[in-house]
Amino acid sequence: MRAPGQRAGLDRDAVVTAARAVLDEGSALSMRAVAGRLGVAPNALYSHVDGRDGLLDAVLDDLLGALPLPAGDTDPTAGLTELMTATHELLLAHPGLVPHFVARQGSRGPNAQRLGEAMRVLLTRGGVADRGAQDSAIRVLVVHAIGDAAVAASADGSGPIEPDRLRASYATGLRWLLTGALSRS
Repeated sequence: MRAPGQRAGLDRDAVVTAARAVLDEGSALSMRAVAGRLGVAPNALYSHVDGRDGLLDAVLDDLLGALPLPAGDTDPTAGLTELMTATHELLLAHPGLVPHFVARQGSRGPNAQRLGEAMRVLLTRGGVADRGAQDSAIRVLVVHAIGDAAVAASADGSGPIEPDRLRASYATGLRWLLTGALSRS
């Protein structure tokens, strides 16, 4: 027997996937829109998520789950570059989600925590051992990725900056930030 709100085939992953599709289409996120996409009543979603904000947080964190961690023996600069470039590319692939990362000031779910810990390991190996300095470096790197993706998302390709130039600019800024952060040791 199913619990209230459960339907055959409806689970948290299905709800999050439907919500991401709504956002990727550029539509406003609402419980009604997600429920309509799934063919259920909006109240059925509450068995799987804690309201709209909980659903949005789940979508943002689920997206970050696609990011691979650098290998354990990766050079700190190369590992941070790899991770932050992959983050930037992921955000560019989902421009409809970028404003939500800005509004929610990132993500705090388990995937975001996993990525943050990987960044801490790389920063420590790069000579940045102080937790406060690590927090600052992580915040600056994440803001750089989200902010640059927000600029790219607002440029539809017909604007003054082409996508390849935006990516090159991001890479240059990332290199500068990492040089500064890792020179603190």
